[in-house]
Amino acid sequence: VGGGFVVVPALTLVLGLEMPVAIGTSLLVILINSGTALATRAGTGALDWPLLAGFAACAALGSYLGNRLTTRLPPQLLTTAFASLVTLLAVTMAAAALPHL
Repeated sequence: VGGGFVVVPALTLVLGLEMPVAIGTSLLVILINSGTALATRAGTGALDWPLLAGFAACAALGSYLGNRLTTRLPPQLLTTAFASLVTLLAVTMAAAALPHL
């Protein structure tokens, strides 16, 4: 969504960063962008705070569970699962867009 599919490989391939550093850099940029957007919107009073709290709680829980899961599964399985998910999303989006072309 935020370009991480392009930024992380570019940081590793072009700049030679290690994968954890590239991912951390991408997440830092997302954090800064999100914080800036939140600060800008918070001043307008147009935020649904209970909804935001629910999303934040789900994100925290998902991060915790994802971290525990990645320590138990082989990296190749995670890579294959992620590539399969991205491929499935691409095919689904293409199939939905083709009739409108």
